[in-house]
Amino acid sequence: MKHYIIDGNNLLHKIRNLEAMLKKDKQAPREKLSFMIERFSGGKDIKVSLHFDGFQNLPIQTEKIKIFYSNQKTADENIRNEIESVKNRRNLIVVSSDDALKEFAKKCGCETILSEEFASHIKSKDDSNEEDKRIESINNQEYFKKLFSDKRK
Repeated sequence: MKHYIIDGNNLLHKIRNLEAMLKKDKQAPREKLSFMIERFSGGKDIKVSLHFDGFQNLPIQTEKIKIFYSNQKTADENIRNEIESVKNRRNLIVVSSDDALKEFAKKCGCETILSEEFASHIKSKDDSNEEDKRIESINNQEYFKKLFSDKRK
């Protein structure tokens, strides 16, 4: 089973609308990112570890992903520790654009994906859900037009 280890703060800064939200609040963009990753992982046989710098505010409820906070360390340190603790590192996919972290992961035999690339994957999954909602809305509008149209014409 593939195991994604994600540098959350790094990824947040690669998604424009989430990065803008970070200026006002740390919790909301973290939640939105977590739910985007949750949708991305839906139906796939994968594990996901999402690492954030700093301290936990409110718990984020997800079913499939584990969320870690670095507290007084850095998320990069925690990611390195997680990589080192895994026996079969060939199943690890590290998501980060941090050069030092990517280099460490590659030396350990992990696959790496740039945060920008991963962001496009999860955004396209998120956008497709948005597209489905819009289609549903349009279909409902047509239904109501037929339902309430004037049939006396």
